[in-house]
Amino acid sequence: MKLTQVLLSLSLSLFLAPTAFAQVTEEYPVHPDSTPQPGVPKGEVLKFTFENSKIFPGTWREYWVYVPAQYTPDKPACVYVNQDGIQWQAPVVFDNLIHKKEMPVTIGVFVMHGKVKAANADAALDRFNRSYEYDGLGDNYVRFILDELLPDVETKKTSDGRPVRLSKNGNDRAIGGSSSGAICAFTAAWERPDAFSRVFSAIGTYVGLRGGDRYHTLIRKFEPKPIRIFLQDGSKDNNIYAGDWWMANQTMERALTFAGYEVQHVWGEGAHNGRHGTAIFPDAMRWLWKDWPQPVKRGQSKNNTLAALLIPGEDWQLVSEGYRFTEGPAVNAKGEVFFNDVPNSKTYKIGLDGKLSLFVSDTKRGDGQIFGADGRLYSVASAEGKIIAYDAQGKAAVITEGVRGNDIAVANNGNIYVTSPGNGADPSKVWLIKPNGEKMVVDTGLIFSNGLTLSPDQTLLYVDDMRSHWVYSYQIQPDGSLQHKQRYYWLNVPDTADDCGADGMRVDREGRLYVATRMGIQICDQAGRVNAIIPTPNGKISNLSFGGENFDTLFATCGDKVYKRKLKVKGANGWDAPHKPAAPRL
Repeated sequence: MKLTQVLLSLSLSLFLAPTAFAQVTEEYPVHPDSTPQPGVPKGEVLKFTFENSKIFPGTWREYWVYVPAQYTPDKPACVYVNQDGIQWQAPVVFDNLIHKKEMPVTIGVFVMHGKVKAANADAALDRFNRSYEYDGLGDNYVRFILDELLPDVETKKTSDGRPVRLSKNGNDRAIGGSSSGAICAFTAAWERPDAFSRVFSAIGTYVGLRGGDRYHTLIRKFEPKPIRIFLQDGSKDNNIYAGDWWMANQTMERALTFAGYEVQHVWGEGAHNGRHGTAIFPDAMRWLWKDWPQPVKRGQSKNNTLAALLIPGEDWQLVSEGYRFTEGPAVNAKGEVFFNDVPNSKTYKIGLDGKLSLFVSDTKRGDGQIFGADGRLYSVASAEGKIIAYDAQGKAAVITEGVRGNDIAVANNGNIYVTSPGNGADPSKVWLIKPNGEKMVVDTGLIFSNGLTLSPDQTLLYVDDMRSHWVYSYQIQPDGSLQHKQRYYWLNVPDTADDCGADGMRVDREGRLYVATRMGIQICDQAGRVNAIIPTPNGKISNLSFGGENFDTLFATCGDKVYKRKLKVKGANGWDAPHKPAAPRL
């Protein structure tokens, strides 16, 4: 019988059973692959402890390693990681499925949550790290698995002396768990799809314990990731102060389906326990590993903004790397891109042919930069408190002094706006600098003013507050001053930070705002709402610009690297004639 038929049969039996059976909903049939079978080689289960974590300092935990009989160390094995130790009769299931070649040769790592032991167990409780490690969003736990636990596993040997070697390919690795262990498994794959591409989630805690209730929204906004997910839950699952598990799992399934993920689910009538998960675990493993070693592919989202921006099959491309910190990609009228290597005070040019050349050898620790309508590159020389303009030959002219700025925007009429983040007694400011060099402060009060850009019609100035989750909108007056300040754009904040870390910004000709943040590029409609999020390949970004011959290629400065990605839309440049986009849908 095919997997889909098995799952359908099991689901129908749960929902359509007679009343007498429905009253005993927790009695699920034992799956044949969950019991030892004659002639099937048995793997070995080894037990260890780990207490040297730097990510979760002071924690102690146990873990078990299942090594199949068929494993040979000449080839790194596939990996399955499970939270809360051994569940689902997994070693027996793996024995049977590996023997029948229905899953690859896989080493299982079954790890408990950490705890910080009390100095005196008779007088004090241990600190139990389960909810902290499992329920929290962010990459702490997956870094613990990848950087600490799995390397420790690879120091071990089987009882017959075989060294444990694990595949580093995310397509060869799965992760799973139950309840908080399930959301932990999903978070690990969500944060590092390059490391885990397959997720088993039973009675997952996608509720408001530590932010898991945000996933169903984030999934819909983010560009899809190459992850395959199996979900299980029951209608009698928890419904308590943090949320409704049953409804949350269904909402997750709908979000994943909307976003184009390869997702399978089995719903039942059970409560918050592992009985149903154990009953369907063998079939879930078959489905998660189906077609292996073919890679799990990224799906096609129904998000209209992503569809309007992204070209199918077109991904990020590395343009250049090897710098200390890149910033401020600026684009001239030809579509050539200029960016800073900030610590080294150098500005480079990327030609339309893709070739890299040095443009200015000493930018006085230049930060933000932008081209003006006069064809000059305007740069913030933060080390000297100057605004400098460079002509086509790289010759510098000082526009004004006494402005310790960060980012810069230049309007078509020559007005310059600069953010000054401030520090200590020096408050954060927004400056207006007229073409003749006259300068004035036109706003104060942000915690840390950073990126800024103009609307396509150049009647609005947008300024982000790096240490909050807001982008402010101002109406530009005829004299260049600012009025009607509003905390207008609401940005998503990662669980690992207290702010969104907003940096550089740009707009496209249709009025969308692109904001470089800790979560990637957050793309907002003109009404101030985040419609989509596009992560960068290395998870870093400081600034962005539209470049290339048609201004339809997004360039991003990302730590020590510069990336580019071609889109379906074109950017709006400050030196363009003001352009009125269509009104947003409200």
